[in-house]
Amino acid sequence: MATERTTTRLKCALVVRGAFDAQIVPAFEAAGGRTAIHWAPTTVIMAALEAGETADAVLVLSDAMDRLIAAGRVEPETRIDAVRSHYGIAVKAGAPHPDIATVAALKQTLTAARSVAYSRAGASGIYFAGLLPRLGLAEAVNARATIIPQGFTAEKLVSGEADLAVQQISELMVVPGIEVVAPFPEPVQEVTTFSAAILRGATDRDGAARFLAGLRTPEAAQAYRASGLEPAF
Repeated sequence: MATERTTTRLKCALVVRGAFDAQIVPAFEAAGGRTAIHWAPTTVIMAALEAGETADAVLVLSDAMDRLIAAGRVEPETRIDAVRSHYGIAVKAGAPHPDIATVAALKQTLTAARSVAYSRAGASGIYFAGLLPRLGLAEAVNARATIIPQGFTAEKLVSGEADLAVQQISELMVVPGIEVVAPFPEPVQEVTTFSAAILRGATDRDGAARFLAGLRTPEAAQAYRASGLEPAF
């Protein structure tokens, strides 16, 4: 009689979805593991943990991981930095690629757009919402923005609801039928690091440890690069 495999429960930021689906989860499962992943922005994951939800391991923004460690919610010695991410802009496949090479060009492109899609809860959306006033564009862009609660903003390109999507480049690349234009220009770019750790009280601690070990392999690094991320190791 076959032994029932234990399921390793994870809460993960959407930024790594492409790499996880392509390589990391299949490799873990090929080695005998099984996963159940709650995909959400870091803010949503943090709220879920605060509300009493549990998991075996978590992957969130590094500053959120700092807070989890300070609160005693994770095993600090298990913390690893997995990836670094950049913000970018995408258009529907086949659409002209606007100029965003400089801050001035970015401002012109955002002003000219019929609608810009961004996420209210995601790290990229929070950053972009704060960037718009700095650029003097908050009123002009938000008046016709397509703002989603969470998820992949590039889906709004495919549906025709927006003609520009702002998000972490790896999140943009998850959606078929779109093209990444470029990262934000350097003066307004922000590099974010995402960290993983085992949560205290994990019911499948061994599985969580094996999963985290798989986040820093050469194969994982290759998958990160292919999905628009930089390995943080």
